[in-house]
Amino acid sequence: MTSMITTCPICGDRLSVQRLYCRSCDTSIEGHFDLGRMGRLSPEQMVFVETFIRCEGKLNRMEGELGMSYPTLRSRLTEIIRQMGFEVGPEDAGLSDEERHRILDELAQGKISSEEAMSLLES
Repeated sequence: MTSMITTCPICGDRLSVQRLYCRSCDTSIEGHFDLGRMGRLSPEQMVFVETFIRCEGKLNRMEGELGMSYPTLRSRLTEIIRQMGFEVGPEDAGLSDEERHRILDELAQGKISSEEAMSLLES
């Protein structure tokens, strides 16, 4: 079965569903149905979301699977959050995502202790 398109190929606006059909009992339901928040995403964004779920929300696991850097993944996630109509929380004035990621990598590699990592992350 072909995947459903969610945006108009002419103007780029969101499409709506007007008819639902059951192949089992031949029932049709007509009306105006919204595709929901996930229906707002492009095919590429849906691949990202599926990978995000498969990797249990761990961007560091996605780095290897998608071959993208942590900052790129974080940026794409932020785009998807906005595309779905949610507000993105304010950035922490302290550490950047890259710095936080570096600290966690050093902890995972045993270069720093958990106490040192906690101290660095709280600053």
